[in-house]
Amino acid sequence: MSYLILVRHGQSIWNLEKKFTGWVDVDLTENGKLEAKKAGQSIKQEKIEIDLYYSSFQLRAKNTLKIIQDELRDYKKVKSAWELNERHYGALTGLNKDEMKIKLGEEKVHQFRRSWDLRPEPLDKNSPYHPLNIETYKKIPVEKVPDTESLKDTYERVLRFYKEEIENKISKNILISAHGNSIRALCKHLFDLDDNEISKLEIPTGNPLLVILENHKISNCRYLDKERAKDLLVF
Repeated sequence: MSYLILVRHGQSIWNLEKKFTGWVDVDLTENGKLEAKKAGQSIKQEKIEIDLYYSSFQLRAKNTLKIIQDELRDYKKVKSAWELNERHYGALTGLNKDEMKIKLGEEKVHQFRRSWDLRPEPLDKNSPYHPLNIETYKKIPVEKVPDTESLKDTYERVLRFYKEEIENKISKNILISAHGNSIRALCKHLFDLDDNEISKLEIPTGNPLLVILENHKISNCRYLDKERAKDLLVF
């Protein structure tokens, strides 16, 4: 038996401000730090020894994982991968979701957020929010840096990394600290969700999803914080 633990970062500053964040590298709120601390405590209660840690390149995911490791008193090296980054929201980046609902209509905003293959307009490369202008991403090859992404685009880069770097290690206990859409992409693959189901999947902040594997196949899964659990559409 082995375990795969998927953790969406704790609440970020732009989560609180209801902004489309994507690749903008914002940090956690105080509540987000508390969520990360509780995540670490809940993993500790399961008495699972983590063998491998993965994170996106983004501060909110990295700092969530640091807090979790502090709670576990486990400081194994973390492999950071830009492929685990949040979806890039293109020209929506930095805009307030509630204001956009008023401007574009709730249905259109929902389509931008949850449709499978709809991309927002590209973000201007001169924008300070563009990844090319953010120090965090300077080591990513320029041709790999997106201007906008659909959930399908996110799924393809996340899955490529998972298959190349993680899938062959699945007999070990692995923890991944990432984002709503990158975890949603992983869940689509792991649980064999169709394009419509994946749009309904909600991933709460700072609540570890424990996936239990036997002989490399999922036998069960559950959120460790039952009070903040969301419907997994399976199990």
